[in-house]
Amino acid sequence: MLIRTILRGKGTDVATVAPDATVTELLAVLAERNIGAVVVSEDGATITGIVSERDVVRRLADRGAAVLDLPVSAIMTSEVHTCTPEANVDELRRTMTNHRVRHVPVLREGRLAGIVSIGDVVKSTIEELETENEALVGYIHS
Repeated sequence: MLIRTILRGKGTDVATVAPDATVTELLAVLAERNIGAVVVSEDGATITGIVSERDVVRRLADRGAAVLDLPVSAIMTSEVHTCTPEANVDELRRTMTNHRVRHVPVLREGRLAGIVSIGDVVKSTIEELETENEALVGYIHS
């Protein structure tokens, strides 16, 4: 299965925040949209970084409540793993596992085209396995 198949089902909307947005503003976006990560972007199309709930929690533990007034750029991950819509889900699953990332922005011609979470990858894998299982059961019973 390809990433574009996942995007067809879930859509291509990507939540972004500017690098100078405060961590408090970031938390409002995460809560409002019920998501775990946001792409940091100056223009909503290119990637400056990515920031997740996990990043916020770790910085709160390190620096205390003062982190809430910091800009997102102070806590974001700058080295962002990305993929294209033509990437294979199995390859992306390995990348996510090996690099311990849970959200991967999708780029088409260098511009944001979606985002895939580990939950999306697991869901697509389960769907593939269920389809294979049904085909095998059908083959055995025919």
